[in-house]
Amino acid sequence: MLLGATKGDRMIKVVGVRFRKAGKIYYFDPAGIEIEAGQHVIVETVRGIEFGSVVLGVREIEEDDIVQPLKKVIRVTSEEDDAAEVENKKREREAYEVCLTKIRKHELDMKLIDCEYTFDNNKLLFYFTADGRIDFRDLVKDLASVFKTRIELRQIGVRDETKMIGSIGICGRTLCCHSHLSDFHPVSIKMAKDQNLSLNPTKISGVCGRLMCCLKYEEETYKELNKNLPRVGEKVRISETGEIAEVINTNIIRQLVKLVLRKEDGTPEIFEKKLTELEIRRGGKNFVKVAQPEETDVKEVAKKAETSDKTDRAEAGNKQNKKRPNRSRNNKNRQNNQKKQQDNKGEQQQNSPKQNNKPKKNNNQPKQNNQKQQNNDQKNKPKQVKNNPQTGDKQKTNQEGKKDNPNKNKNRNKNRNRNRNRKPQQKQGEQGKVNKEKPSN
Repeated sequence: MLLGATKGDRMIKVVGVRFRKAGKIYYFDPAGIEIEAGQHVIVETVRGIEFGSVVLGVREIEEDDIVQPLKKVIRVTSEEDDAAEVENKKREREAYEVCLTKIRKHELDMKLIDCEYTFDNNKLLFYFTADGRIDFRDLVKDLASVFKTRIELRQIGVRDETKMIGSIGICGRTLCCHSHLSDFHPVSIKMAKDQNLSLNPTKISGVCGRLMCCLKYEEETYKELNKNLPRVGEKVRISETGEIAEVINTNIIRQLVKLVLRKEDGTPEIFEKKLTELEIRRGGKNFVKVAQPEETDVKEVAKKAETSDKTDRAEAGNKQNKKRPNRSRNNKNRQNNQKKQQDNKGEQQQNSPKQNNKPKKNNNQPKQNNQKQQNNDQKNKPKQVKNNPQTGDKQKTNQEGKKDNPNKNKNRNKNRNRNRNRKPQQKQGEQGKVNKEKPSN
């Protein structure tokens, strides 16, 4: 490799192959075979050997855009291969009818959409939709006994269902997902707001019940055109007359603004003006004239959208070839680090002095003992005696400075004498009966 060259500078020859109409494009190594767009090839995939059509001819792509390992093309199809593919299509129709009868027999709540044979007939795939999870183990056994091959059932979503079946949209043309869209891009309600479309779900939704995919097509263009347009209710100034008017509505594509002007009489005057004939407030109180957008800007935006779509398709086409990260190495490294830590701890214990082997004092003693000692010390301390300057009597004060009432001490002595005069109750027998002595007269 030359000095200064990086890994991404290396280019690899690939061929783009598609297995379904408007399906994803997968890259394969041409293996030195001269292949052109429109030809049919036999390739090896994860599912087995399959029959595909070449969409992208031989071209060079950076190594970073491809996920290794890149599988090779086995051969270009011959007349026999084409005849075998036609026979497989006939067998798929028969398998579809058989599977329908089996589903009715087992009374399963599922809708069969399509079935597909691999080119070597080693696997038969059935696509279906359902509201929840379905136990189809008995169905798979019955189908395997009939077709004598591997059976695989795949549950798909509503958008994939319409993509496979196909239909006609509200525009009068075939659905985009069935005709040319290879991937489903995320669509949001904000796109409809930016394009001034009605937010009625029946008008925005497609055949599948989701938001229409065509809302994504002109999103970038509408973003660029909406940058300079004023908002509804905003005040603008007409550059010719200098009058200030209010915005009622805007036409994004034509770049027209509908205004209302209030005269001195109070009568409103409604008219339309081009965006270039108006002055708009931008970030301050002064009115600024809007620059006329160039046509090249819109074209550049369209080119950027096309390039982003191509890169998204290429990344989506190579997702199946991605490998999982090698976790075994990470586990081995963790085990080795744990062993090293244990060995270091053992060496430290051997080299440590004997004093460390003595039992350490438990410094984490409860704080209750300290608190008890403090309370006992305060009780044992003698109480100070102070003279009251007003009465001349002596009163006892605690260490905290609080005065002791002499009446409290009298009450305490009375309670003690009462407790002494009381006689203890006597228990008699196992039943615990108590005999109280009568008070003497």
